[in-house]
Amino acid sequence: MSSERKRREALVYHSKPKPGKIKVIPSKKYRSQSDLALAYSPGVAHPCVEIHNNPDDVYKYTSKSNLVAVISNGTAVLGLGHIGPLAAKPVMEGKGLLFKIFADIDVFDIEIDSTDINSFIQTVKNISPTFGGINLEDIKAPEAFEIEKRLVDELDIPVMHDDQHGTAIISGAALLNALELANKKINSVSMVICGAGAAAISCAKMYLSLGLKKSNILMFDSKGLINVNRQDLSPEKKFFSSKNTTISTLSDALDGADVFIGLSKANMINKDMLKSMAKNPIVFAMANPDPEIDYKIAKRTRDDLIMATGRSDFPNQVNNVLGFPFIFRGALDVRASKINDEMKMAAVLALAELAKEPVPEYVNIIYNQKKLSFGKDYIIPKPFDPRLISKIPVKVAKAAIDSGVARINIENWEKYERSLESRKGINNKIIRLLRAKAKLNPKKIIYVEADRLDVLKAAQIVHEEGLGTPILMGRKERIKKLMHDIDFRHKLKIIDLSLEKSKSIIKKYAKIFFKRRVNKGLTLKQAEKLMRQRDYFASMMVKEGEVDTLISGYSRSYPTVIKPILKVIGKAEGVRKIAATNLMLTSKGPIFLADTSINISPKYNELAYISIMTANTAKMFGYDPVIAMLSYSNFGSSNHKMAKKVEEAIRFLKRARPNLVVDGPVQSDFALNRDMLKNKFDFSRLTGKKVNILVFPNLDSANITYKIIKELEGAKSIGPIVMGLEKPVHILQLRASVEEIVNMSCIAIVDAQSRI
Repeated sequence: MSSERKRREALVYHSKPKPGKIKVIPSKKYRSQSDLALAYSPGVAHPCVEIHNNPDDVYKYTSKSNLVAVISNGTAVLGLGHIGPLAAKPVMEGKGLLFKIFADIDVFDIEIDSTDINSFIQTVKNISPTFGGINLEDIKAPEAFEIEKRLVDELDIPVMHDDQHGTAIISGAALLNALELANKKINSVSMVICGAGAAAISCAKMYLSLGLKKSNILMFDSKGLINVNRQDLSPEKKFFSSKNTTISTLSDALDGADVFIGLSKANMINKDMLKSMAKNPIVFAMANPDPEIDYKIAKRTRDDLIMATGRSDFPNQVNNVLGFPFIFRGALDVRASKINDEMKMAAVLALAELAKEPVPEYVNIIYNQKKLSFGKDYIIPKPFDPRLISKIPVKVAKAAIDSGVARINIENWEKYERSLESRKGINNKIIRLLRAKAKLNPKKIIYVEADRLDVLKAAQIVHEEGLGTPILMGRKERIKKLMHDIDFRHKLKIIDLSLEKSKSIIKKYAKIFFKRRVNKGLTLKQAEKLMRQRDYFASMMVKEGEVDTLISGYSRSYPTVIKPILKVIGKAEGVRKIAATNLMLTSKGPIFLADTSINISPKYNELAYISIMTANTAKMFGYDPVIAMLSYSNFGSSNHKMAKKVEEAIRFLKRARPNLVVDGPVQSDFALNRDMLKNKFDFSRLTGKKVNILVFPNLDSANITYKIIKELEGAKSIGPIVMGLEKPVHILQLRASVEEIVNMSCIAIVDAQSRI
């Protein structure tokens, strides 16, 4: 991908469909006049009075308990430097997004137009009553030190400068584990630190807390070794000034050193310098985007090396997202007055311990690893490890309570852990899992309408992300023009059925198809005519093993597309009827809806088979199926034939699949509300379980429901996923978005993988 295209895509991402990356969403009802009267005047006066009488009630009646301010003056933004508060805003919004998706914390980003320390501090203090915590971001040193210290001392809510402490906490955990693997003690190792900014100073202080001796640290800034002879040192640097005045170069310092910490810029150390380090050296080259020494070069140079970087494409990424969302989560949940050293240390130890635990298969798949386990290439957890949210906040919250900075105690820690589990970003997890699974074993996938811009864009993403190998079907000249327009510069197979060179393969497929359907009144000439149609031809390619799967249906109705696929591909062995399910990614978690596209009014046994196929699909996604078979009645409350049909389907399922968790007929609200179900129908097999599959009695109810959920709830829909075909073939909804096409492509690829 060219740099210009990356630039364009980044700008489009930040500007479309709405500018920015975060928004405010009401958390209370607001549809009626009575709702508004409660939300504002006169009802709002009551919590105001309560808070006036007891200020701590602000946590009870407002969003303060889950609201963090991400604040910057834009003086040290990424590697861009002092670019000002306006230019810093995209970064602060991005930080807000990370808070939300990793720890379900709401954020207002605040950009302050001031480089004066006192003015900045006063502004933050003035707005602090709004927030439960303050995350300082991208403020240059040495001002950052004073700003954070004074705000920590003068405010009664958690304040943390993530640029300082985030890297310190994550690298601290990594250092503990690296030392253990290297069989070295922290109180005896020698360390060289390249860089003396806010992050480096904070890291060094953290390492001292872990047991490192200050006399064993040699710290370098842009002017050389920080030693006692230097007269140009800030108080923070002076604290780390070495008594060693004989060493002047980084090369000299690294000779025999155990640990190198890089927080500076690329290419600060070379192979010879690395070779001079002690046995089992530890190198944390954390400069971004390029480390102080290239990872591949370093690993080739020393096979006893333990290395970490700031990059995601190498093992052991020191990524601040492992820390700040979960530290603030724990601090907010006990209403801590500050984030103290004890809480930071708790996060360090929790991260270090988590890296030693067995890694969930989901994480292995996401990171394309056969089996991650504690060792040189895995000394800290991965950012998308779902266990982080349930491990780190608990330790941080306990440390806050034990150290006396928590305003409330947590009585039931098991309940608290369960509440943290519910905050996981499940929806994004599914999409990441899909893409990761596809990457593990990419398949050939034919796009029947590749001369449509959105379809071609999706094929481009699939190709460039390594999800699959696209074959493009459509008008060749138009495809080439569109590829040029979107900077899609890869040579891929293009099939244009109108070209002369396609005639021979059309005739070949027509003969095969004719032989298979000779008893159904089809002539050879008719077969040839059908093979000139894209869906017939592409289906034959899948049938004959020329490609692994196909995607169609972007511009044509579902029945039009499914008909040729059924004729060519046909049903899988033992399948009576094919069906379709949509995976809805809702605010309450993922849920499968069936049958959303194919069977108009299935019989009771067909409903049962639809349920079984949907259960198998859910398993493909890694879910244990819990099925509610829906009706307007509850558990025999109606004798109408529509309700009785569902009852018969359940009886059939209980005989055919006794281990399957399924029950009904049940109304949708009872199926989705566990408390309602327990209170009214505690005998149900669904009681106490989270339903993740809804089977509808007919196509009307299923199709209408999923489209209402999609439009009114803003839920993402993956599907319809066709079930029961002999080969993995999938059909898009009319005018599907690029994202939806990519997701369906991954479904098709994963489906193809499962057929092997």
